[in-house]
Amino acid sequence: MATSELSEATRVRGPGRALAFFAIAVVIGHHIGTAAAPLGEVGSTRWADWIDLLVPVSVLGAAAFVLRASKTAPQTWVVYAVGALLYAEGHGIHLAANSIGNELDYGSTGHLWDEVIGHYVWYAGLAVVVVAMALALCGAALRSWTRWPLAAVVGVTWTTNGIEGGTPWFSLGIAVALAVWGLRRRDDAGRMLMAAFGLSALLFASFGIWQGGFPEFTELGWV
Repeated sequence: MATSELSEATRVRGPGRALAFFAIAVVIGHHIGTAAAPLGEVGSTRWADWIDLLVPVSVLGAAAFVLRASKTAPQTWVVYAVGALLYAEGHGIHLAANSIGNELDYGSTGHLWDEVIGHYVWYAGLAVVVVAMALALCGAALRSWTRWPLAAVVGVTWTTNGIEGGTPWFSLGIAVALAVWGLRRRDDAGRMLMAAFGLSALLFASFGIWQGGFPEFTELGWV
């Protein structure tokens, strides 16, 4: 195999594998509160809270590997850094307030930090990190068949988080923006953006029409 072919193969496999880990980390990490709930409590906290500490490390670490494997420009790392800071801060606010809320009635102030500020900052950070990865992957060949199911479950996760997290209109707006950007790009990364966030926008619209709004799943008794 020629040197150029080896270089291209490395470029495809490296970011692609890291991107898969990112998708898996988001899907599992952003549902960890529900998934790990059966593990019960440890002292005055829940096991789910302790496992949740690993979410920013896994999500942001995988995203950083995507950028590193793509050998992207320094400007893209700046975008990533902004997103990572927002993500870590929002997640930390949410985790702390939510954990306290499981033990105490934290009232309107706790709700503000957990369900409003925490979620908006957290999800905004995730969106910026996705933008950084999309910039890094501009023109990259991402041909593994797993990219489609992974894009789909990320889109579903973005939707469930937006609805249950109380940020439906904000999350829908971001989904539409990223899907349109992906449509205009006409490369593999753009197609993945379109698949993930186009599906998310469709799910938001379908749920909103069906329910006449965006009630949280807990309000409907689904979780």
